[in-house]
Amino acid sequence: MAESPLPPGATVSIPLEDLARLFQELRRRGFTLIGPRVLDGELILTELASPSDLPGGFTNTTAPGAFSLIPTDSPDLFGVIGGQPSWKQFFYPPRRTLWHAQRESESWEVVLSPPATPAYACIGVRACDLAAIQVHDRVFLQGDHIDPDYQARRRAAFIVAVHCTRAAPTCFCASVGSGPRARQGFDLALTEIVSPKAHYFLVDVGSEAGAAVLGALDARRATPEELAAGVRLTARAAAPQERSLPTAGLPEALLRSYTHPRWDEVADRCLSCGNCTMVCPTCFCHTVEDATDPTGNLAERRRRWDSCFTTEFSYIHGGAIRTSVKSRYRQWLTHKLAHWVEQFGCLGCVGCGRCITWCPVGIDLTVEAQALRAGQTKE
Repeated sequence: MAESPLPPGATVSIPLEDLARLFQELRRRGFTLIGPRVLDGELILTELASPSDLPGGFTNTTAPGAFSLIPTDSPDLFGVIGGQPSWKQFFYPPRRTLWHAQRESESWEVVLSPPATPAYACIGVRACDLAAIQVHDRVFLQGDHIDPDYQARRRAAFIVAVHCTRAAPTCFCASVGSGPRARQGFDLALTEIVSPKAHYFLVDVGSEAGAAVLGALDARRATPEELAAGVRLTARAAAPQERSLPTAGLPEALLRSYTHPRWDEVADRCLSCGNCTMVCPTCFCHTVEDATDPTGNLAERRRRWDSCFTTEFSYIHGGAIRTSVKSRYRQWLTHKLAHWVEQFGCLGCVGCGRCITWCPVGIDLTVEAQALRAGQTKE
């Protein structure tokens, strides 16, 4: 069958059973399919064999310091919102060997270690996570220093986004403009529609590659009624979001708050554990480690994720710069919401709410930012 000439911007409708055909077509084109799955009671991002691996039969609830999966009778395949894992692990791996050196007689041979580039089809990328990937594109692909491994992984990837039709209690994507509807940066974007009479997907075409994949499915154009249903569902995900992070003037307000007593208050609660930075889809701090094997004949240099919440992260020339929890929390928040704008032209927050959900003591970034901005202490 000839591939469809659907242009980017077109929207088609496919029945539930055609999602399996979409998976098959992506696999035929050489992609490894990665998406959300519930294993041993945990939501993870891992390889998918078919749509049956998706977390159908589950929804979830979140709160500051809490995340719970909830079994449900709903057939929704993408009903879980705001899980811990983000997509950065597939483009910016937690650990990577940069080079290794082998002793040859009295000399050393240094060998660069470019890893094989995987071709991932990322299934179920939420709008906030898609925005986070685009933030990392600015970090790793712009300016004088481009990360070649990140660049290769991004070029090889195929993105299947999912427009959110519900929001978790810790979501605030609508206030920062990153969701609940994905606007750009995807190859295909799904809206899952479940009614008593039908279960189908609207599929937005975001690229020529996406149009080519859909061409193998012989999909039909969505009707005006179907399009309207999709718009209603994504609007429904924005309306109940109680948390917000107003962004106008926020960087300037935070930079004026350097001596605000709120920093001491949040430091009294913060464990400096670094959970927020590990689950954040935009944090990219890392360290470099050198290691030698027991024989002394092989050495490696490795990059691994790190956190600005550790004392060692700011260790320079015999001492740490940020020795207090207060200084480390202030560095994290002002970098993400103020200095990031100077560096990359955007906030370092996409409103996913993970830092709130996975903070052991439930510190809420939106509350802290608004308290600092208001110039008063809030309990």
